[in-house]
Amino acid sequence: MPVRLRDAIMAIPAYKQGRPAPEGGFKLSSNENPFPPLPSVVDAIVEQASTVNRYPAAGAPSLVAALAAKHGVAPERILVSDGSVSAIMQLVTAVAGPGDEVVFAWRSFEAYPLLVQVSGATPIMVPLTETAEHDLPAMAAAITERTRAVFVCSPNNPTGPIVTQEQWDAFIAQVPSDVLVMLDEAYVEFVQAPTVDGLAAQAAHDNVVILRTFSKAYGLAGLRVGYAIGDPSIVAAATISGIPLSVTGLATAAALASLEAEGELFARVEQLAADRDALQQRLADAGTPVPHAHGNFIWVAARPDQAEAIAGILDDVRIVARQFPDGVRITIAEREAHDGIVEAVRRIRELA
Repeated sequence: MPVRLRDAIMAIPAYKQGRPAPEGGFKLSSNENPFPPLPSVVDAIVEQASTVNRYPAAGAPSLVAALAAKHGVAPERILVSDGSVSAIMQLVTAVAGPGDEVVFAWRSFEAYPLLVQVSGATPIMVPLTETAEHDLPAMAAAITERTRAVFVCSPNNPTGPIVTQEQWDAFIAQVPSDVLVMLDEAYVEFVQAPTVDGLAAQAAHDNVVILRTFSKAYGLAGLRVGYAIGDPSIVAAATISGIPLSVTGLATAAALASLEAEGELFARVEQLAADRDALQQRLADAGTPVPHAHGNFIWVAARPDQAEAIAGILDDVRIVARQFPDGVRITIAEREAHDGIVEAVRRIRELA
């Protein structure tokens, strides 16, 4: 080895992207929006393409202004990033380092432990409940003097349940005010049930930051743009820890056009949510219920020793899903995939 690398980095498993689908199959592994971009969004991207010889405006100020107006907050409370995962990295880097701890539910978003370990901090993983929900009382109990940040993911990726307002209120009352709480709402647009009000939570608590993305509901996964809303001092620190000019002009233009076309885009979101609910009901009627899903995906619990068999089952129905050691996450996308999903879930359950 030509140079000495950090042991902590070498010990971290690399992030694995969802595999493409076979010919005639369905890629349900990356929680992507199956609808193509709207013509108005494509037009905005094409127009912006003629300027790619120039650097983008630092911090995407036009998008910051639009988001500030949309959410009724001051612009200095908004951090635009190249995907919400980048905002997470910037926030963790700003508050945690060697000797510190970051608490989160597990299983949850797979980038959490990776980004925490990259910062040099220690991830503290609190098991989910038997219903695949955050165990918020246990998470609050896991906070120590070394805790610098906590993640709450609602809806939880990859299992699906939300955090209710009552659960949130009881939890946040137990968190010290100097501990950063990141409320990850990457899939909040798909939620059709009462859930925690992230904007109100942030307004009431200076240590709360909410995270949003344009990758899912807005269908801009390929352009990488997300944002965070928080106290200006936290946003400023996260900006310092980020890469300058990382949000491209193309992404900014597409996001702005998407905000203008929310009515059309959210009609698609409602369709996906309805398809999700219908699929959940089919699975329940078949005697193979899944945890109550509120995002654009469902979760099927499994054991590590079943991984090879599950891969074969998914191949049989020409579905590519996201396999984890303890389960399978299947994205809600094309309706034509539903029969195969029902068959796959039935067969996975029969492995038990």
